[in-house]
Amino acid sequence: MRRQRITFARLTVPCVLINFLLLCRPVLAQGLAPVVTAPSSSSPYSSSGPGTGAASSPGQSNNPGAVLSPSPFSGSVPVGKAMPGVLPLSFKDAIDRGLRNNLGILLQSDSTVMARGERWKELSALLPHINAAVSEAAEQIDLAALGFRFNFPGVPNVIGPVGVFQAGAYLTQSLFDYHAIERKRGASYNERAVQSSLKNARELVVLAVGNSYLVALSGAARVGTAQADVETARALYDKAADQQKAGVSPAIDTLRARVELQTRQQQLIVARNDYAKQKLTLARVIGLPPGQEFSLTTEAPYEPLATAALEEDLQRAYASRPDYLAAAQQVRSAEEFRRAATAEHYPTLDMAGNYGVAGIRPGDSHGVFEVAATLNIPIFAGGKTHADVLEAEASLRQSRQQLENLRGQIDYEVRTARLDLTAAADQVEVARSSVDLANQTLEQARDRFAAGVTDNLEVVQAQESLASANESYISSLYAHNLAKISLAKAVGFAEEGVRQYLQGK
Repeated sequence: MRRQRITFARLTVPCVLINFLLLCRPVLAQGLAPVVTAPSSSSPYSSSGPGTGAASSPGQSNNPGAVLSPSPFSGSVPVGKAMPGVLPLSFKDAIDRGLRNNLGILLQSDSTVMARGERWKELSALLPHINAAVSEAAEQIDLAALGFRFNFPGVPNVIGPVGVFQAGAYLTQSLFDYHAIERKRGASYNERAVQSSLKNARELVVLAVGNSYLVALSGAARVGTAQADVETARALYDKAADQQKAGVSPAIDTLRARVELQTRQQQLIVARNDYAKQKLTLARVIGLPPGQEFSLTTEAPYEPLATAALEEDLQRAYASRPDYLAAAQQVRSAEEFRRAATAEHYPTLDMAGNYGVAGIRPGDSHGVFEVAATLNIPIFAGGKTHADVLEAEASLRQSRQQLENLRGQIDYEVRTARLDLTAAADQVEVARSSVDLANQTLEQARDRFAAGVTDNLEVVQAQESLASANESYISSLYAHNLAKISLAKAVGFAEEGVRQYLQGK
């Protein structure tokens, strides 16, 4: 009798542990909430999937300051210590560092490990559970406490102490559990979705790093044009001062030239400060050691891009965008969890067995074993199965709606990126022509002022026009290169396409 009680207890413990793991699954699913799109739910059938919100935000593809938003892709884990001197940093080096050190991709990598753990947790319900145990105990039994409240001749009311030794191996195995099979399939699709989400994180890192590098390049260009404006204004001031001393121009020309010089000096100070902060932002995104000095070695390129047909870009996006593939896998995961919820109505078949030795002491024991198969037929679970089916159905509907929404978002992003690319290319051409015309205007105005034909007001106005033309050119060049990155991200091959686009190949 005692051996049967011990065996029953040891067979019960694995079942209790399995139920405990299944009950804990919603808590673990909620722990993945920061990196998933499925709404938080206490249902064990609410499948967890990769985030697509960051990938489907149109503002993130066009806003130069998007990387400054509170997002993990604006941070990084710095590696190493700052080296003396100035580190040359090319666009390719920045992309490679970002793909290694950016916080967003590191967090998503950890999420893939968590998803793999979820799959193994569901798989464990289908795998054999084997454990071994050795016990040595002493027990004294009161027969009256067990219900034997009458006396037998020669039999004492208290028996013992009695030594009990037992050692053995215990096995439990699910022979058929369709509920567990479907949950394992759902967890497998969820793992694939998170792996696709990791690829999407790489695309977002390329977008964030490319944007930060282009912003810094624009800042460097503004510093250069501001420095040139200061030199031009200084030359005008020196010329006006010399002419005033010679008595050929009034003092108002000198004052006007000095005001223009100080204005350009202020703009140079602002441009240098902005450029320094833009470099700090880039360093944060790619994980450079704090305090590391570096210089940008890649110039802002301009090369017209021959785009494919719109339908071709859309088909490529639907076939290759990792966030869309992740959402599709998420739908399949939700479908499997929906079937798993329905499968709670089905019978299950389990097997349990043990083999070992038992006796009064280790030297006085003999072999014992037990093998049993159990068919469990659910009859009524108090409405729990119906509740799980409803929650799984709601989760499935949400996953399908998110997939359709993302499909429409992809269409929007591809069309918007193509429009931005076309407009930015036209703006670059116009801005480049405006810079040439402004330079010619300034040169003629300076010649007229030097010849005494007019005062320096015309020169100051020409300087203002040149500064405005340079700013328009810098902004349009940044917009054009960013539109290339945005189109690569929208189509779904940013990691390969950005290098190709920016190298003009």
